[in-house]
Amino acid sequence: MFLKGIKDKFKRKSGRKSLNKLVATPVPVTRESKGIRSLGCIVDLDKFEKSELFFQFQDEFSLQPNAVKIIGYKRFYDKNSPYSTPVFSDKDLGWNGEIENSYALEFLGREYDLLVNYYDEDSLLLNLMSAKTKARIKVGFKEVDPAYNDLILDMPLKDFQLFKKELKKYLGIFKEI
Repeated sequence: MFLKGIKDKFKRKSGRKSLNKLVATPVPVTRESKGIRSLGCIVDLDKFEKSELFFQFQDEFSLQPNAVKIIGYKRFYDKNSPYSTPVFSDKDLGWNGEIENSYALEFLGREYDLLVNYYDEDSLLLNLMSAKTKARIKVGFKEVDPAYNDLILDMPLKDFQLFKKELKKYLGIFKEI
């Protein structure tokens, strides 16, 4: 038990070191064209459980049926419990900031035009996921370090309708939709 605690501490330390390197040299994105055709969402399910609301972006941005990908984060989760959203947790942190979760690896294997970081606290795993995701535009909340987001919105996490409205407004200003 004691050795597991030390191992976890060193994993977190190596994860933070890896995160700092990722922030210094962002993941390259090959998508150059304007417009939103694919959308990824990283959601803190401990604070916002209605992940199915993100599928509303399909209608809002006139996206294809499988263009929205959602992955949820739970600090602790039971692998035997059914979740409607693919989930990753703190247990999935490996050495050197690697994420050892098949759902997370599948999410990271895609490129997105827009990444929505729907969490409002700095968490090593959430920030690692955000930094490793290939996306042209990243949107998040002001409570998170600005290094992870291109567009930062100042509003409560619980008010999804306001978030959706403001996001649509700013994407219109940027001529993305």
